Amino acid sequence: MMKQLSRAEAKKRIDRLSREIETYRRAYHVYDQPTLSDEAYDSLLRELESLEREFPELRSVASPTLRIGGAPLKSFRKVQHAVRQWSFDDVFDFSELKEWDEKVRRLLQKQFEEGVLKAKNYKPEAIVEYVCELKIDGLKIILTYENGIFVQGTTRGDGEVGEEVTENLRTIRSIPLQLNDPVDTIVVGEAWLSGEELERINTEREAQGELLFANPRNAAAGSIRQLDSKVTARRKLDSFIYDIDQLTGNRQQATNNRGIPETQIGELELLKKFGFQVNPEYRLCKNVEEIEAYYQEWNRKRHNLPYMLDGIVIKVNERVLQGALGFTGKSPRFGVAYKFPAEQATTIVEDVAVQIGRTGALTPVAHLRSVRVAGSVVSRATLHNFDEIRRLDVRIGDTVIIRKAGDIIPEIVSVMKNLRSGKERKIGEPRKCPICGSPVGRQSVGSKHQPQATSHKPQAQESAALYCVNPKCFAIERERLIHAVSKKGLNIVGLGEKIVEALIDVGLVKDAADIFALTPGDLEPLDRFAEKSAEKLANTIAAAKRVPLRKLLFALGIRYVGEETADLIAQCTIRKFQIKNFKIRNLADIIEWFPKISKEEWLSIDGIGEKSAESLAEGFGDTKHRALLRALEAEGVDILLPEKTTLSKQSLLGMAFVLTGELHSFTRDDAKAMIKEKGGSVSSSVSTKTDYVVAGANPGSKYEKAKELGVKVVDEKEFRKILGV
Repeated sequence: MMKQLSRAEAKKRIDRLSREIETYRRAYHVYDQPTLSDEAYDSLLRELESLEREFPELRSVASPTLRIGGAPLKSFRKVQHAVRQWSFDDVFDFSELKEWDEKVRRLLQKQFEEGVLKAKNYKPEAIVEYVCELKIDGLKIILTYENGIFVQGTTRGDGEVGEEVTENLRTIRSIPLQLNDPVDTIVVGEAWLSGEELERINTEREAQGELLFANPRNAAAGSIRQLDSKVTARRKLDSFIYDIDQLTGNRQQATNNRGIPETQIGELELLKKFGFQVNPEYRLCKNVEEIEAYYQEWNRKRHNLPYMLDGIVIKVNERVLQGALGFTGKSPRFGVAYKFPAEQATTIVEDVAVQIGRTGALTPVAHLRSVRVAGSVVSRATLHNFDEIRRLDVRIGDTVIIRKAGDIIPEIVSVMKNLRSGKERKIGEPRKCPICGSPVGRQSVGSKHQPQATSHKPQAQESAALYCVNPKCFAIERERLIHAVSKKGLNIVGLGEKIVEALIDVGLVKDAADIFALTPGDLEPLDRFAEKSAEKLANTIAAAKRVPLRKLLFALGIRYVGEETADLIAQCTIRKFQIKNFKIRNLADIIEWFPKISKEEWLSIDGIGEKSAESLAEGFGDTKHRALLRALEAEGVDILLPEKTTLSKQSLLGMAFVLTGELHSFTRDDAKAMIKEKGGSVSSSVSTKTDYVVAGANPGSKYEKAKELGVKVVDEKEFRKILGV
C-alpha cells in the first residue's frame, strides 16, 4: 500500500516531478535529444496529476498537467493584439526574388543618403545578410508570458484582433509553460500537425462517420479552435517559435534598447535559451544565389519532413535595417515568403457556372470532381474569363490538369484532349447576364464608362472580361453592398448577405448611403426581424456613421483600392495631406479635395501603384462616387482620421491598464484606443505591473485579483479624469 504523503512531502514531490518533466520536455522538443520514453514520461505526468488532485492548492500555474485540458469553453474571447501581426508578401521564382533584393538595397541606400541610417549601421557598399527559415504550413499563434509564465495564447485573426485559445495551446508539449528566464515577452510561431498524426485522426473520424480533414493545416486550425481543450490534448500538435514581438526584463544578453537581440539569428538563439522549440534548419545567406540554393535544397527535401512546408521565409538579419525598411500597409518590407511551385493534379470538369462581381465582371468558375492537390481538397477552379476558355478549349466533361497558384487559388492549366470521349460539351459565351437578363459586353481598356454590348470576339483595346451592362443589376448591387458593409469596410455587424438581398428586394436600399437612412420600422417587416432585433441593427448602423477613413475608402469599392492602399491614404492625413497640402478634417474635405488629385499625384504616395493611382483618379472623378459621398454626408456619416501621437500627448506613457466590466461612456475598443493613443498599454490580465484596473458595471475576477494584489481600481469617472476627457 502506497504511503500517504504529508503536505510538505507532497510539495517536494510535486516540485521535483514538475522540474523533471520540464527537463525531459526540453530535451525532446528544444534539443531534439529525447532521454525518456513516451510511456515513462506519461507515467510521471500521471503521478503528478494524482498528487495535484489530492493537494489542489499545490498546483502551479505552470504545471505540466495543464496540458491535459480543462473544462469546455462556451465561446472564444476576442483579443486585441498588443503588437499588430503582419503577413509577408510572396515571390514565386528567382527573378522575383532578385527584384525584391534590389528593392531592399535601393530603399536602404535611400535611407543612408537621407541620414536615417548612419554609416556605422549601413554603408552603400555593404553586404545585406539574410536569414532563411522554413515556412511551416500550420496555424500562426501568439504567446504572451509574464514573469516567464505563459498567461495567454491567441490566433492571428485579422492581424489586429485574434481569438484567445490559451487552454488549447497549453496542451502542446513543445510550448513551455514557464521560461528559463523570468521575462515579460510576446513571441510568435506556428502550431502544426504531422502527416502521421493527421492520418491517425482521420482514421478515427472516418470510423465515426465524421468529415475528414483535408490537410494538416486545416487539422491544426480545427484542433486549436476546439472549445473542449481535452479534444485538443488528444491530438499531438507541435510548434515552432520564430519571432519575438516584445521583450522586457532580460539582462543576460547584449541587446538593443527594446531587449530584443540585434539580429534575427540572435533572436532565434535567444528563443532556444528561453526553452522554445525553434526549427533548426535556418541559415544565414549573403546573397540571392545562396538563398536560391537553400530554397532548391528544401524544395527537394520537403516531402521527407514530418510537417508541411509551402516555401521559405527570408528576412534581413540586422534589426536596425529591418526598422529602416519598415512596413507597407499590410506587409514588412524587410522580409518575403518565397513559395514553392504549385503542385498539380488531374480531374474532370463537371460544370461551369458564372459569378458576377461588384464591378459587374462575369467570371466563369469550373465545378470539378473533387481532387486533392497541394495538400488540400479542391472542387472549384477559376477560368478567369471566356477568352481563357477559348484559349484552353476546355469543355464540360474534359479531363484537365489543375494547379493551385501560390498554393492558394486553383486554376486549370491545360486540357488532356486525348482522353476525350466525344460526349464533352462546349461552353458557350453568355450574351445575357444570368441574373438580370441584360446584355453583356466588353469594356474599352482605360474607359471610365459603363461597358456596351459588343460582338463576343474581343477587339483591340477591349477588356478580356465580359461585363453586365446594367449598372442596377441585382448581382452587382448586392456584391457592392456586401463589400461596403463587410468587416474591412463599414463593419456593420448583423448586416449579412441575406439581409442585404432582402433590403434590395423590397427597394429599401440601392447604395451604402441608403443603409444609414434605415429605421427600426423599415427593418421590422423583413423576415427574421422582431422589434428588438430591428432596433439593435438600427443602433449598430447609427454607430457606424463615424467610420475610420481607411474603412470608408475600402467600402467605396474603387477598383484596385484594397486595405493596404486605403491605409496608405489615411496615413497621409496625419499631417496636411502630402500631395497638395490639403487640410483633411472631415468627409466634406474628402468630397472637395480628392476629385482634384491626378493619377500622377496619387502615384507620389509611397506604396501606391499604377493601377491603384489610375482607379483613384477615375473613382473620385466619377460623378457616381461623388454623389454617393454627398449622400453619405447627408445621412450624417463622417470620417475618423488617424492621429499622430507626439510625446507631449503621451500622458500615460509606460502605464499599464486592465479593463473589466461594462463601460457606458464609450466602448471597450474606444477605451483601449484612447489609452494607446496617450502612450499607455492594455493587458488582458492583472499583475503587480498593472497601474490601474478600470472597473465598469458588473466587474469580473480581474476586480478581485486587483484588490488581492493591491492594484489601484478606478471607476469610469476617475478613468475619464486620467484620460483628460
